[in-house]
Amino acid sequence: MRVVIVTESFPPDVNGVAHCALQTARHLVDRGHAPVVVAPAPAPGHRPDASAPCPVVHIPSLPLPGYPQVRVALPSRRLAATIVEHRPDVVHLASPFVLGVRGMAAAARFGVPAVAVYQTDLAGYARTYMGAGEAAAWRRIRSVHSAADLTLAPSSASLHDLAAHGVPRVKLWPRGVDTVRFHPDLRDDAIRREIAPNGETIVGYVGRLAPEKHIELLSGVCALPGVKVVVVGDGPSRPALAEQLPGAVFLGRRTGDELARIFASLDVFAHTGPFETFCQTVQEAMASGVPVVAPAAGGPLDLVADGRTGLLFPAGDRDAVRDAVAALAADPARRASYGAAARTMVEGRTWAAVGDQLIGHYADVLAARRRQAVAA
Repeated sequence: MRVVIVTESFPPDVNGVAHCALQTARHLVDRGHAPVVVAPAPAPGHRPDASAPCPVVHIPSLPLPGYPQVRVALPSRRLAATIVEHRPDVVHLASPFVLGVRGMAAAARFGVPAVAVYQTDLAGYARTYMGAGEAAAWRRIRSVHSAADLTLAPSSASLHDLAAHGVPRVKLWPRGVDTVRFHPDLRDDAIRREIAPNGETIVGYVGRLAPEKHIELLSGVCALPGVKVVVVGDGPSRPALAEQLPGAVFLGRRTGDELARIFASLDVFAHTGPFETFCQTVQEAMASGVPVVAPAAGGPLDLVADGRTGLLFPAGDRDAVRDAVAALAADPARRASYGAAARTMVEGRTWAAVGDQLIGHYADVLAARRRQAVAA
């Protein structure tokens, strides 16, 4: 099968869209298929990922105003040319917003089936950054995804939201996790001593440092006796968070095996953002054998079994975050039980397993197109 993956982000970017697009390309190659990736060019001075498993076509891009870590693709003929040259059976659109919309139009122009993957809660971002615009965001989402042969939602909450806002032909497709890289055996005493030299219980957040993540909700956790908060990641909110989270350790961006060791060295993983369509870092913490505290909203509802692998709190409730972490910090046996159950829960959610599901979705779309052709 020949596939063009049009993605709004790709390594060296570090985010859920980029990671999922990379894993999709890898799995397609592993299964003998022929993908090509089309993505915005990285920022000047950032080299493209040399480990990409397939050809990557970069589209000239500019930084998003106010959020330079996000690159927005400029209009270019390279996208259409790639589709013409590669002759794909399917165009895969990863979180279509700017480049993906052009990819959808090109796929329609050339008669190629399109599968759109919903990954970004644009309506939630509109509320966070503009204080309004949620209805307009949903109109754009509905317009873009209605043009696809199939939309894949990463969680039950996302699937429900898409259907409730009139997006047709939606199916569930979750995300995988690397259960070899992220593993409880990677717990590292040296890392723990560096972060918490007095033997504190370590509570960690991993992800972008941006307003929509509401990391400031960890301020109450910073005040808990015997608890040390560690923040891994970078983004526009870092200067403000350094003031809002007194005593927290900021490690900056970490990736690969180093990140896996940090995950496994945590006692509790805390995620605070209410707009996650999936939340990959929750799943990576679970694979690392770490209990999770997360909002009862969006993707974490599918991932965290409340009272068995972690604790869910009402989204936006600072006191509830503090109380959930305090309960786990005070009970090492409970943390160990939740962490072991978390690891067991995700062991079957490998990228190979969900990648095969994706190929099945492609096959269903191609079969539907063939039926339409016969009926016509």
